[in-house]
Amino acid sequence: MKKIAIIRIRGLVGVRKKIKDTLNMLRLRKKFVCVILDETKENIGMIKLVQTFVAYGEIDKETLKALIMSRGRFPGDKIVNFAGSNLENVLNDFLDGKKKLKDIGIKPFFRLHPPKGGFKKSTKLLWPNGVLGKNPKINELIIKML
Repeated sequence: MKKIAIIRIRGLVGVRKKIKDTLNMLRLRKKFVCVILDETKENIGMIKLVQTFVAYGEIDKETLKALIMSRGRFPGDKIVNFAGSNLENVLNDFLDGKKKLKDIGIKPFFRLHPPKGGFKKSTKLLWPNGVLGKNPKINELIIKML
């Protein structure tokens, strides 16, 4: 099953309650937080509702590995430290849908930095004029934000 990375880009000043609640359900409570979800009909519907506040797209295995190793945390805010082959097994189980991040013991969200070099496009417009919405360059954006 495909995995979608969602990054919250904009704040919540003057936002309707329905959108705030949807962002909370997606675990996007602060700016520059990333979550990884399955591409299901329900998740896509929630993402479409908040697409003017988030950037999203399909994440690849290399980017997911870098995200978990640099920004992944165990409960208690302890840094993730897997051995090489153990990390590959965890990634394969997660990408195949056998386990969730919570089952592995990793927090289901990742706190990121603002992108190095800034956003090259507007943070108020949808793709292709801005970074919001379905962004085909989401992997590059995540790498810039690590």
